[in-house]
Amino acid sequence: MVRNYLKTAYRNLMLHKGFATINIASLTIGIIGCLTIGLFVWDELQFDKSVPNGENLYRIYEERTDNGSVTQMACVPPAFATFVDRQYPEVDTTVRMLMTSDRHLLEVGELKAYEVKGYFTEASFFNIFPAEFLKGDALSSIQEPNSIALTEELASKYFGTEEPIGKIIRVNKENYVVKGVFAKFPAHFHLDINYLMPLPLADIPKERMEAWTWHQFYTYVKLKPGSDVNQLQTKFQSHVTNTIHPENRQSGTTYLPFFQQLENIHLQSSDFIYDVSIRGNETYVKGLTIIALFVLLIACFNFINLATARSLARAKEIGVRKVIGAERGQLVFQFISETVILAVLSAILATVITMLVVPSLNAFTGKVISFNPITSPLLGVMLLGAAIVLGILAGIYPAMVLSGFQPVEVLKSIKVPNTASGTGLLRKALVVTQFSLSALLIVSATVVYRQIHFLNNKDLGFDKSQLIFFNLRDSLANNPNTLETFKAELKRSPGIIEVTTGYGLPGDQFAGDGIIVPGKDAGKEYSVSLFNGDHDYVKTLGFRIIAGRDFSREMSTDVQQAFIINETAVKEFGFGTPEKAIGQRLNWNEWEPVDTLNKVKKGTVVGVIEDFHYKSLHEKVNATVIHLYPQVNFKAAVKLKNADIKNTMTYLNSTWNKFSSGFPLDITFMDETYGKMYEAEEKLGTLMWIFTLMAIIVGCMGLFALATLSAEQRTKEIGIRKVLGASVFNIIRMLSKSFLSLIIISLLIAFPVAWWIMNNWLKDFPYRVDISWWIFAIAALIAMIITLLTISFQAVKAAMANPVKSLRSE
Repeated sequence: MVRNYLKTAYRNLMLHKGFATINIASLTIGIIGCLTIGLFVWDELQFDKSVPNGENLYRIYEERTDNGSVTQMACVPPAFATFVDRQYPEVDTTVRMLMTSDRHLLEVGELKAYEVKGYFTEASFFNIFPAEFLKGDALSSIQEPNSIALTEELASKYFGTEEPIGKIIRVNKENYVVKGVFAKFPAHFHLDINYLMPLPLADIPKERMEAWTWHQFYTYVKLKPGSDVNQLQTKFQSHVTNTIHPENRQSGTTYLPFFQQLENIHLQSSDFIYDVSIRGNETYVKGLTIIALFVLLIACFNFINLATARSLARAKEIGVRKVIGAERGQLVFQFISETVILAVLSAILATVITMLVVPSLNAFTGKVISFNPITSPLLGVMLLGAAIVLGILAGIYPAMVLSGFQPVEVLKSIKVPNTASGTGLLRKALVVTQFSLSALLIVSATVVYRQIHFLNNKDLGFDKSQLIFFNLRDSLANNPNTLETFKAELKRSPGIIEVTTGYGLPGDQFAGDGIIVPGKDAGKEYSVSLFNGDHDYVKTLGFRIIAGRDFSREMSTDVQQAFIINETAVKEFGFGTPEKAIGQRLNWNEWEPVDTLNKVKKGTVVGVIEDFHYKSLHEKVNATVIHLYPQVNFKAAVKLKNADIKNTMTYLNSTWNKFSSGFPLDITFMDETYGKMYEAEEKLGTLMWIFTLMAIIVGCMGLFALATLSAEQRTKEIGIRKVLGASVFNIIRMLSKSFLSLIIISLLIAFPVAWWIMNNWLKDFPYRVDISWWIFAIAALIAMIITLLTISFQAVKAAMANPVKSLRSE
């Protein structure tokens, strides 16, 4: 009997190839969307799940509250680890990693290259994060003086087939002994590490390592089994709040520690600053999952629509089957078997296409996702089972409707079955739902695109184009006289406009420090972003001065007494206007005072510049202070002309080699660093448009099929209207009107929901676009055009048909 049902189902599908094709195509697209996003989401959820004792591992991070603005920071003071390890018995082990974005020069013989993802850390690192050691051992690899542990790939790169253990590798011209070679951490580990060095080799002063206000370390804590992390967090927060930072509360700045479970780091740290972990975005993952389900829902709605819309065409078939003894359960099974066949065929097609798409998905996301149901039978069985369930769910309602027709009514053809009006309402509701989801996606994708365009094109307060920067090495580091000579040499090139040196650049690292405003609230200290530069700093970077002046070599006191601040600092310091800020006094506690008896730099504001965005536009501009401090001029920035870049770079390299031949020049383009800040949004925007297009295509398939059915069912009506004088336009308008009214209802439902969703998404951006009325107007126009184009073919075909043939159709 089952075989007979399947045969009948197959014949019915072949009899109506067009509708079967539309159903299969739309379901295939929906399943592809779900599979690709499902693979991506599954991969995102695997981060740090395989780390031994991961349930007891936590990272300490901070929430910085600065005059009402809250920022989450991945780095914390070094004293945190020392204190919790000594004071709280529930803590088993701690480890600190020094925050650094430097690229270290590694050398073995003639082979030299700048390497990233190298960290100074404590010997307890491998106790918390066990690694597979291929050579050497974890205990001594980063414990002994001048030792270093390399990944297998890095060891192979520098030593080839030679035994690396005990060999010397130079790091920034210092000798290190290779004590261990470990396998690369799994792809789903939140840290990407190439080599590790002992923390003492960072040569940090003892008083710094005991500091509670120097936020420079990634700190991990391993708790003893059964420990209550919430209780520990409460105790530690209380200590920090009441004992360590009472003076910070008076200045309006506080730092509150939190314990973040290891497996939450990847997806729940997207807004953290100073974080080097591999980060995803929980909000984006959830959003893409919902969008993929939207596409699948639209495909399922298509099937239900088409099945119920064809119910009248199959009414007599059902009547005949019932007359000859078919029971309702048998009919339900018959019709569900048809939907299951469609779903299985769609799943097979979707699986094959997804296998072809996965390499592109990996290239786009930077992942290494594998998908092959052939080599993984369990996966194949799961997909087959899911397809069968999907087919049953999509076909259960049409099957119940079709099997419920009364044979007397349908065989007499006197009246429409009683359920027809109900199915008509259902079809309309499903069409409204389909296009509501499509309209929501169109609006959302447009808003995302506009926000991304805004992020990439907003005026940053300076021109980042043709700006390059690099670390200063050898004789150039901390040598003002040599630096001036180097700058003068560079300026001889016609392709170089300006050169500056300093510490802290837009799009790169900078200092967070305190500035004291004497005489205001008993010398209140304000948290600021601090940039140290030279006399050409403002000019090279193109900051716009709105009051006062730039640094001047003719003013010998500028080095010790001049400060330039931004507009936000004017407001936060209470200076009123930029003009009134000129001459106001500021104090700064020096980092490396030459005169140890006078550690405070006392000066005045000589200039005010427009706010410039030195961080991602995900963060607000803070109070910013620029001053001259030649002791820490570690980097150089060069403004290039657009013309003849190749020869200019050649000259730059040759000039560099005169001063620092031991270190290759390592250049970064500033606009590239800003571009990397918005990679997540760029990818989100691309995926949004892909899935929006998929939803539109699936919706149009269903609409086309419904328009075809509508035209078929009204063949005689159209013929009569034409005989009575109706024009082609009248017929097209009649057939289009019902669909357009449904689209209008869809838009009225979708627009408020889309506005609410996107308005909440935009709240995460301090600088954002407005959701303008024209976005909804464009979405409505697109929906109308798509609808008219989709149904116009069948409408025109029906309107142009010969009425004589139409009236003879039965």
